Amino acid sequence: MTFLPSPHVVNHRLLSSEPAGLYIHVPFCQRKCRYCDFYSIDDPSLMSPFLEALKKEMVMAAETFVDTIDSVYVGGGTPTTLSGTQLADIIQAAKEWFPITADAEITIEANPGTVTPEKLAACLDVGANRLNLGVQSFQADNLSFLGRIHSPEDAEKAIEEAHRAGFRRIGIDLMFGLPEQSADSWKGDLKQALTFTPEHMSCYSLTIEPGTDLFQLLQDRRFRPMPDEGIADLFELTSVYLDKNGYEHYEISNYCRGPEHRSRHNRKYWRLAPYVGLGTAAHSFIYPHRWWNYRDVTLYLDAITNGNRPIAGQEELSRSQSMVEMIYLGLRDVDGISYDRFDRFFGTRFQVVFDDLLEELNRENVIETGNDRCRLTRTGMRFLDSIAGRFVDKI
Repeated sequence: MTFLPSPHVVNHRLLSSEPAGLYIHVPFCQRKCRYCDFYSIDDPSLMSPFLEALKKEMVMAAETFVDTIDSVYVGGGTPTTLSGTQLADIIQAAKEWFPITADAEITIEANPGTVTPEKLAACLDVGANRLNLGVQSFQADNLSFLGRIHSPEDAEKAIEEAHRAGFRRIGIDLMFGLPEQSADSWKGDLKQALTFTPEHMSCYSLTIEPGTDLFQLLQDRRFRPMPDEGIADLFELTSVYLDKNGYEHYEISNYCRGPEHRSRHNRKYWRLAPYVGLGTAAHSFIYPHRWWNYRDVTLYLDAITNGNRPIAGQEELSRSQSMVEMIYLGLRDVDGISYDRFDRFFGTRFQVVFDDLLEELNRENVIETGNDRCRLTRTGMRFLDSIAGRFVDKI
């Protein structure tokens, strides 16, 4: 691998005021969920070797990475499969090797079935300040269909323990669009989540990816997926219901109780901001370069044992590829696409590139165009993919 990812090889004019994010992938899970296509393994004997290798990767990456970091996200996999001491070691090592700001958002992703008071306390002690709980549903039949390891009672207990431990920013992930899921059933999950007044909620529609257990069950005609119209109706129900309960719909799948509770880290992905990824299968991006680690823990460990960074591949985005990504990702965010940012990235005005299309979409009431940005209307959010596709056709 001759490519050396480093801010020194990119146009810093674009990024000088943009702190980076740090993503750390912990690949361990007790059991893979039926819908999940993220890289994960269930071999506890590899935990210690992996964690030692991860620390070595931090040292290697830090040698060439100089940007300030204001968000850290420990995901997976299931990070809370690790012990409290192991989780704390990861965060402490990241702070030792990277220029992480004092006010950084530090998120731990957690499965309710593996949360304990000891793990929560250990994370808080080293500066974690945000917990994201993958609840998915408070209903046992839904959890069984999805292959989750926790029960509704586990989910409620984990949220209560997080509050007692002292987490002041708690996010709850829920999933809709399950086969034959009714509006009342989905609204029941939303209501139950709101009883805990989470600062953040992510509501994702079920996506059935090739290679997953659900994909095989679908191929075997064991269930029928929800039609697109039904998913759109539940999406609208979610937006209206959470809005009435004081939540800002700030991204297609994400809601929060005020701008200060938006996910700082995830917004970096939507804004083409820089981020570095560590651990198996982790991706990194510093415009216009993207690179990714081995999606295999053995290859990952072998690379680091041999003194090499575990990079499996890389690409340099072309101008048109970058424009496509800015359209698709930028339209997901309530702030939309900044004209100034578009101009700085591509050296041309957004309004000039998409002039006629902007007039069409304004007439259809699916976008709003102001003096400084273009964003979707509430109606437009329902048709993100088709609207983004119309922009892409103009590139």
